Amino acid sequence: MGEMIKVGMADLKICISPNAVTTLGLGSCVGVAIRDPQTKVGGLAHVMLPNSKAVNNNSNVAKFADTGVVELVRQMEKAGAVRRRMVAKIAGGAQMFALQSKSELMQVGRRNVEAVKEVLKELGISILSEDTGLDYGRTVEFYPETGDYVIKSVGKPVKTI
Repeated sequence: MGEMIKVGMADLKICISPNAVTTLGLGSCVGVAIRDPQTKVGGLAHVMLPNSKAVNNNSNVAKFADTGVVELVRQMEKAGAVRRRMVAKIAGGAQMFALQSKSELMQVGRRNVEAVKEVLKELGISILSEDTGLDYGRTVEFYPETGDYVIKSVGKPVKTI
């Protein structure tokens, strides 16, 4: 068993098996886990918002789907991963608060999931599975060795996708 590397909110990290990555408290945020099954290089981005262009102070590339996923892939390639072999799994994107309004702006979780899917499609990276939406938070662990994406939520059974 290797080291468990912590990924903060609006952060991203890569790792090489036997190491793994984890992030806590995915509410409306999306945890994007990517791996190259051949090299066992993997990574995890904790994406908070869908689009960096909609925010003035957007210097933290990991915070946004449009820049964070691209940066994660770049770092993985630098570590020896090959993009055409990369596959992804995603979790999070919950609607954490009951809304009276159906305002598009307030549906951050759904918008984050859509943005992540769009960026992965543009990069040519397939999504193998996902655990997104609903109304509860998630803590995740990603193991590049096997591709297991372990999802833990309060009051729910542990799920591996």
